[in-house]
Amino acid sequence: MATTTAPVHPVDEVPPVRQLAAFGLQHVLAMYAGAVAVPLIVGGALKLSPADLAYLITADLLVCGIATLIQCVGFWRFGVRLPIMQGCTFAAVSPMVLIGTTGGGLPAIYGSVIVAGLAIMLLAPVFGKLLHFFPPLVTGTVILIIGVSLLPVAGNWAAGGAGSKDFGEPKNLALAAFVLAAVLGVQRFAPVYLARIAVLIGIAVGLAAAVPFGFTDFSGVGDADWLGISTPFHFGTPTFKVSAIVSMLVVALVTMTETTGDLIAVGEMTGRRVEPRSLSDGLRADGLSTVLGGVFNTFPYTAFAQNVGLVGMTRVRSRWVVAAAGGILVLLGLLPKLGAVVAAIPAPVLGGAGLVMFGTVAASGLRTLATVDFKGNDNLTVVAVSVAIGVLPVGVPTVYAKFPDWFQTVMNSGISAGCLTAIVLNLLFNHLPWRAGSARTVKTAETA
Repeated sequence: MATTTAPVHPVDEVPPVRQLAAFGLQHVLAMYAGAVAVPLIVGGALKLSPADLAYLITADLLVCGIATLIQCVGFWRFGVRLPIMQGCTFAAVSPMVLIGTTGGGLPAIYGSVIVAGLAIMLLAPVFGKLLHFFPPLVTGTVILIIGVSLLPVAGNWAAGGAGSKDFGEPKNLALAAFVLAAVLGVQRFAPVYLARIAVLIGIAVGLAAAVPFGFTDFSGVGDADWLGISTPFHFGTPTFKVSAIVSMLVVALVTMTETTGDLIAVGEMTGRRVEPRSLSDGLRADGLSTVLGGVFNTFPYTAFAQNVGLVGMTRVRSRWVVAAAGGILVLLGLLPKLGAVVAAIPAPVLGGAGLVMFGTVAASGLRTLATVDFKGNDNLTVVAVSVAIGVLPVGVPTVYAKFPDWFQTVMNSGISAGCLTAIVLNLLFNHLPWRAGSARTVKTAETA
C-alpha cells in the first residue's frame, strides 16, 4: 500500500547544495555593507586602531552568522524558524557612541549590551502576547515604512557611499543604474532558476564592470589575515553602569518593535504567518544573540530588514537558504581575507541592487494594505499619519536633535516611530468606544 507524505512547506524545503550556496551568498552581499557599518561607526568614534577595528568587524561577522543560524534553524524555544538574517541594529549606534566616549569605553558598552540581551529574553513572552495589536492595517503600514526607510540607504550606496570623496558623481550613479538594469533584465528574461539569483548576478556583473573603471580597491585583501578567531572579552571585562544600561534597555524595546515588524513581514511573504509563540521564540533568539554580542566583542542584534526585500523579490522562501548565508558569515568572521574580498565590492554596485530590493519591501506593504477595508472608517488616517511619522526622521534626520537621548533613540528610527504610531492610532480609531456622529456610528444607525 502506497504511503502519502505530507507536503513540505516552502519555508522548510532544502534546495540542492549548489542553489543553497548561490542563494545564501546573495543574502550575504545584500546585508554585508549594513552589517559592518555599526562596528565601523562605533570603532571610528572611539578612535580605535586599524587592528582593533578589523577585530571588531570579524567578531561582528562571526556573531552575525551564529545569530542567523539560531534564528533560522532554531533550538528549543529560540528562533522563529523563518528566512531571517540577523545583524547589528543601527538603533544602538548613538547610545553606544555616547557610552563609549564619556569614559566607559568598550567594557561599559558590552556590559549594557549583555543586560539588554537578558532583558529581551525575559520580555519575549510578553511581546508575543501583543500580536493581536498587529492586524493587517498595522503590519501593512509597518512593512511599507520599513521599505521606504531603507531606500535612502540604497540611494547613499548608489551615489558612492555616505562620506565618500566622489559622492554623487555621475559615474557612480551610472554604475548603480547598470546593476539595476542587469537585475531587472535577468529577472524578466532569464530562466526561473537564474531569475531567483538576479541580485547575485547583477552584483557580479556590476563588479566585473567596476574593475576596469577603477571603482575597486583590493589592497585590503593582501593586508588581511587568513585566520582570525574572536575570544570572549577581548577588550576587557565588561563594566555595568546604570546610565549605560538604562539607555541600552530603551534600545532593546526599539529593536523588539522593529524585529516584530520584520518577522511579521517575512511571515506574510512566505505564507507562514507568525503566531504569538513563534514571535516570542524569534525575539528570544534576538536576546540570546545580543548576549553573545556582548561576550564576543560586538553589539546588539536584530532582524535585518534589508533581506526581507530579497525574500519577497526572489520568492525563495526556504529558511535553509538564509541558514546557508549564516554559515557563509561565520566563515567570513573566521577568515578575514575572505571578508576583505567581499568588502571590496563598490558601494554603487550594492546601491543598484538595493533599490529594487528595498522597493520590494515597500510594495509588499502595499499588497498587505490592499486587503484592508478603507470604507466607512478612519483606516486611511491611520496609514497616512503613521507613514508620515515614520518617514519624518528619514527625510529630516536632525528633526529630533534638540530632544533627550532616550526620545531620539525611539523616534530617530523611522521603523519604530511608525510602528508605535500605527499601533496607537489603530487602538484609538478601531478599538476605543466610538464618538457620537462618527462614520462607524452613522453606518451602524443606517443599517440598524
